[in-house]
Amino acid sequence: MPRKRITQIFPWLLPLRIKQRLFCFYTKMYLDGNRYSETKFETALPYQLFKTSCPLYNRETGFDMVYQENKVFNLKLAATTLDRIVIEPNETFSFWKLVRYADKAIPYKDGLTVIDGKLTTAPGGGICQMSNLLFWMFLHTPLTIVERHGHNVKDFPEPPSDAPMGVDATVSEGWLDLKVKNETEMSFQIRITFDKDHIIGRLLTDQNNGQFYEVINGKPLYYRKNDKIYEEVDVKQRTILTTTGDCISEKLLYRNKCEIGYPLPEGTAIAQKG
Repeated sequence: MPRKRITQIFPWLLPLRIKQRLFCFYTKMYLDGNRYSETKFETALPYQLFKTSCPLYNRETGFDMVYQENKVFNLKLAATTLDRIVIEPNETFSFWKLVRYADKAIPYKDGLTVIDGKLTTAPGGGICQMSNLLFWMFLHTPLTIVERHGHNVKDFPEPPSDAPMGVDATVSEGWLDLKVKNETEMSFQIRITFDKDHIIGRLLTDQNNGQFYEVINGKPLYYRKNDKIYEEVDVKQRTILTTTGDCISEKLLYRNKCEIGYPLPEGTAIAQKG
């Protein structure tokens, strides 16, 4: 039987633990010597490096759609702190440094989230869709990924998007952040907009370096271990010359691993491990 955390034994300690964790989380950023992005440019930078979009609603969750509506509300609150932010040379982008007070004036609504490994609802639920979108955008740049956490469990199939498998980035204030550092001479601007059914993200730059990036998968592997099914897939980045379309480099960024929490399509090959 897994060992219980002290806050599971004494639930009344949880609010104190959260406050302690948040204090340490933000104090560490204050003292770490990084210069964090916080400047917004009202005018758009001249060059678009990448554009993407993804559906706002996932009807495969099995939960009441009201939580999807609430998620969209939460995403729009978070977007107010992220849209137009510029990551200048030698600056570090932190998701929580920017989104920390997004709900100060208007509270988040209950959306879907994972707590203690279980899919449930909580205020601010669904905000991971924003960090997923940003991470997918950052993979199409020369920005350096400083901190990224994948979901341990994929609870339902991914909605249709232009992103390959394994590029999610979950966040949890006080515990998990998404950070990138700009070690180039270029500046990058984040633009976030919405239409009726989609969230749209763009990355703009102040220079045209004559390159763009593709992110691709290797062949996914599914296997069973200890009566659980896991997915592993390589995530690779290609650098392409704009003028010729030639690929000048390809590198493995990371191998993503997660547990599959929903039935896979019939006929999916599943190996046995352990």
